[in-house]
Amino acid sequence: MTAEENTVAPETKAAGAAEGDGPEARDGKADATTESDAAEADAAESYGADAEAAGEDAEETTDAAAADGRGKKRRAGKAWAVVAAIAALLFVGSAAFAGAMMQPYLADRGTAATKLNVARTAANAITTLWTYTPENMDTLADRASRYLSGDFEAQYRKFVDAIVAPNKQAKISNSTEVTGAAVETLDDLNASVIVYTNTTSTSPLTKNVPSLKYLSYRLFLKRSDNRWLVTRMTTITSLDLTPKV
Repeated sequence: MTAEENTVAPETKAAGAAEGDGPEARDGKADATTESDAAEADAAESYGADAEAAGEDAEETTDAAAADGRGKKRRAGKAWAVVAAIAALLFVGSAAFAGAMMQPYLADRGTAATKLNVARTAANAITTLWTYTPENMDTLADRASRYLSGDFEAQYRKFVDAIVAPNKQAKISNSTEVTGAAVETLDDLNASVIVYTNTTSTSPLTKNVPSLKYLSYRLFLKRSDNRWLVTRMTTITSLDLTPKV
């Protein structure tokens, strides 16, 4: 029994030694486990640091993009404000320029309209004063008075009263055609106009052979209650163009 027990005991010890259950083996395993855990911890810490850095970089990139977008919006807003200001200045400038140009244009149009009115009044006055027949001689002064004023109206009426009877007796017809009229001077209240005419007279006493005359007159007009009236008239030229029989 003693011999067998001694034989088994070394095998058991050997088996235990072979399996690595000794203190040194356990210490090696513990050291290996500790080093592995430390490596994993270092890796995790490094990954966390990298992730944090990546997050910070991404946040900085986002902030930069947002800031750039706000900057672009501000610049765009300023650009539109400048464009609007320039457009407003151009509009005001163009309106002022148009107004400055319109004033003399309107003044010129007003002057032209006044001249036309004055010239027409003078032409109508001459036509009425020197156009008559034996049948309407009695009303000639009244017809002409609408164009005349002051002393000149009285003078013309006196002249007509003097020729009514002889002209009616001779059956004289007088026709005056205005060939041209030009305003010579013009201001707010006064004007002078030159009128060119052809006048034809007929009478049975001359066998109805027409008497032709070319006459030009200078008429002086004055404005009264928005009307232009003749206050004086002078003869500039008088040419007798009657053919000799």
